Order: sequence, then C-alpha cells, then structure tokens
Amino acid sequence: MGRQEDRIIGRRLKSSYISTVVSITLVLFVLGLLGLIVLHAQKLSEHVRESISISVFIDNDASQAEAENLREAINNMPGVNESLYISREEAAEDLMHELGEDFIDFLGYNPLSASIMITLQASYANPDSMMVIEERLSGCSLITDIDYQQSLVHLVHETVRRIGAGLLAFSILLLIIAFALINNTIRLSVFSKRFLIKSMQLVGATQGFIRRPFILRGMIQGIIGAFITILLLSLSLFAVQRQIPELVMFYDTKRLLILFAGVLLLGVLISWISTYFAVKKYLKIKTDFLYYY
Repeated sequence: MGRQEDRIIGRRLKSSYISTVVSITLVLFVLGLLGLIVLHAQKLSEHVRESISISVFIDNDASQAEAENLREAINNMPGVNESLYISREEAAEDLMHELGEDFIDFLGYNPLSASIMITLQASYANPDSMMVIEERLSGCSLITDIDYQQSLVHLVHETVRRIGAGLLAFSILLLIIAFALINNTIRLSVFSKRFLIKSMQLVGATQGFIRRPFILRGMIQGIIGAFITILLLSLSLFAVQRQIPELVMFYDTKRLLILFAGVLLLGVLISWISTYFAVKKYLKIKTDFLYYY
C-alpha cells in the first residue's frame, strides 16, 4: 500500500514538474518569436535606410583626379557607408539601357554630368543628418547639384519610428503577461507543497534552508524551458528561411546569440523571482490558513 502511494505521489510530482517546464517553455517561445520578429524588422529597416542614396553631381570641367579626390573626401565624412563614382559615359550607358535607344545620336551630345552616389549608415539615414551632409557638400566648388528623395526619407523615417514604438509597447505588454503566467504556474507548483514547507518550518528548519531547494528547482525548470525554447526557435527560424531564402540576408549571428542569451536569462530570472516570493508567502502564513490559500 505504501509503495503504491509513493508511486502515485511520484507521478504527481513528475506531472507537476513537466507541466511547469511546458508552461515556461510556451511563454518563452512566444517571447522569443517576438524577439525574432523585432530583430528581423530592425535589420529590414536598416537595409531600407542604407539603400537610400544621395546623388552628388560634379562640374563637367572637373578632372578625373579631382573627382576621385572628392570621392575620397566624401568617404571620410561621418555617416557615409559607401560612395560610387559614375562618369558621364557610364551615366549615358545606364540611361540608354533604360530608354532602349541612343539619345546621344538624337541630341548630338551627352547632356549628363558625372556624379557620386552616396549611401549612408542606417543611423544617419534620417532627415536631420542628411540635411547636415547636404550643407557640408554644398560648400564644395566642384559640386553643381545634390539630389535625394526627401519625401521618401521622411516617409521611411516616420514609418520606422512608428513601427519601432509599436513593437516596443507590445514587447513590454507581452513581457508583463509572460511574467504573470510563469509566476502563476510556479505559485501553483509551490502551493501543492505548502504543507511540506510548514512542516519543515515547524521542526526548526530555517527559511533559507527551506527556500533553497525550491529556488534551485525553479531555476532548473527555467533553464530547461529556456533551452527547449532556444531549440524550437532555431528550428522555426530554419524552417522559415527554407521557405523564404531572402531572409538569409537579414541573418545576424551576434544578435541572434544575444536573443538566445536573453531567453535563457529571462527564464532563470522569472523562475527565481516567482519561486522566491511564492515560498516566502507560505513561510509567513499561519498554519490555520494553509487550507484557504
């Protein structure tokens, strides 16, 4: 009879342990998916902003050496990611390719100017920074005109800002929900052992001695849940990239490792805090009230 009761209790403990790990895993997985979305959205916004270019048109009387010196000076400017010199001949070839006809034979001359196409780092691809760069370039005598799509820059900047604010607000809300769910799960697990906690306290065990195995167990559950979550996130990312190969260009190993480390830290931290306060509650509660909480 005693062995059968031990087996029943053992099954219940295992079931409670597994259900807690599963709950932690599911909550962390949802948070991890949101993290992946945020990372890819950030990389996408950086890619879009870095694709915005500034065209700097050079005086036709400028020599090739002067144009190259100007390009080198532009490369050394803060925020410049890359610059490309386009000669008059190359510009004409590109335009003829787009038009599908030789406009030089029709006009009798090449009306295009040599130019330098500039792309900026993502943090500088905003209206204020681009205005500063335009003012600095305007002082050069070799430059005849500076052109970029101001309306597109404003649109991209505002869109990225709004999406970023929305994702931040949603992330905070989901983090609060995740903490509440994991906290409730662990509290229910500790609740089932409230009589054991009180019994240990009545025989003289200190609070630290009683609390230690519960906290250790909670942290282990958080670690297991986090590692399962990391595995599931890796498999999900692999499956999505097989379906959408273009996502590979937004793959950032460093940021992904930071995300996985954050999932692990979050799992351990929430489990530790929840277990600590759950055990603390039953250490302070009076014996007569154990049946009501």
